[in-house]
Amino acid sequence: MKKSVGAKTILYPTPVLVVGTYDKEGKPNVMTAAWGGICCSQPPCVTISVREATYTYGNLVARQAFTISIAPESYVKEVDYFGIVSGKNEDKFAAVGLTAKKSEIVDAPYVEEFPFVVECKVVHTHKIGLHTQFIGEIMDIKVDEDLLDDKGRGSIERVKPMLWAPDTRGYYGIGKYLGKAFSIGKEL
Repeated sequence: MKKSVGAKTILYPTPVLVVGTYDKEGKPNVMTAAWGGICCSQPPCVTISVREATYTYGNLVARQAFTISIAPESYVKEVDYFGIVSGKNEDKFAAVGLTAKKSEIVDAPYVEEFPFVVECKVVHTHKIGLHTQFIGEIMDIKVDEDLLDDKGRGSIERVKPMLWAPDTRGYYGIGKYLGKAFSIGKEL
């Protein structure tokens, strides 16, 4: 029997996204966000939701661009730090010893050491209560070559992205491969 736990911000899995922006003066900043994901196939778009009180919110409005860097599990401490402190008061890249790399496609930085990067231009915004949803058209995706499979696709097993559990505030790694989508169900 299921028990109601109420209306909460819980959905499994929840991605761990490192959102990169520049401020008005061109200073690179990153923040950790969990409210986001793919929202359209054609054109390819992703969404992130950010509170207006954040430093990143002002950067998104000013620059109309962002990146999403996907960090491997080995960077869990750095990623958590990006969500703890404000870029308004601190240079997060310098604090953790990572490199801000300027995107050649959009007006935003990404984390050079992280193996998977999505570069986006803002195409829509929607205020939804406490958060504003920024929809970014994906202009390019960059993946470290050694993490590509034999068909030139990013490999989730090689990237080793993190997941987040909002209810326990815990970080997790990915699990085992279960089967091919749009195929395994045909066995029924």
